[in-house]
Amino acid sequence: MRFDYDKLGPGIGYKLMTATITPRPIAWVSTLGKSGVVNAAPYSFFNAMGHTPPTLALGLLADPARGYKDTARNILDTGEFVVNLVPERLAEAMNLTCIDAPPDVSELDLARLTPAPSTHIRAPRIAESPVSFECVSLSTIVTGPHQTVVIGRILAVHIDDAYVIDGPRGHIDTPALGLIARMHGAGWYARSTDLFQLDRPVWPPKT
Repeated sequence: MRFDYDKLGPGIGYKLMTATITPRPIAWVSTLGKSGVVNAAPYSFFNAMGHTPPTLALGLLADPARGYKDTARNILDTGEFVVNLVPERLAEAMNLTCIDAPPDVSELDLARLTPAPSTHIRAPRIAESPVSFECVSLSTIVTGPHQTVVIGRILAVHIDDAYVIDGPRGHIDTPALGLIARMHGAGWYARSTDLFQLDRPVWPPKT
């Protein structure tokens, strides 16, 4: 069955994308507002986009009536943000930060999480997260009346020592991180524990 997006309502188009583009890594974004309030919220329209320079992309969606959440607005206002990754042990806390809290309320306080100072930017990290990327906005691309793509440059990554196998060689115990990802439909997530491996082919192919 073919779905032509110019003939679909936004809600149906969203469902088709989130039901099929899976699993999606979760960017648990922490920011600092102009008023000094630390905000945090998860975004699953997110991924790495390159490594020279190290870049990532965030898709920020706005409600047609209420506009962008505080976290997204802070990114657009300050150009600074931290992408924290989400292990399964923090799933409940991450989910709590989805709440539609007023701008003067910190989601970190609600979830009883700890802000940790960043090295290069004012926006704090989430101390409990095992991986945090300090980022500045390289560019923002308005892709529609209620959505913007932020391209961020990674200035530093903080990785919990417990998961670093060999720092100088960049070897990390990825399975031990226990990261989760978004799946289809509201409230569905995937674990990263069921893995398999394939060798990358070389030319000429083996016969």
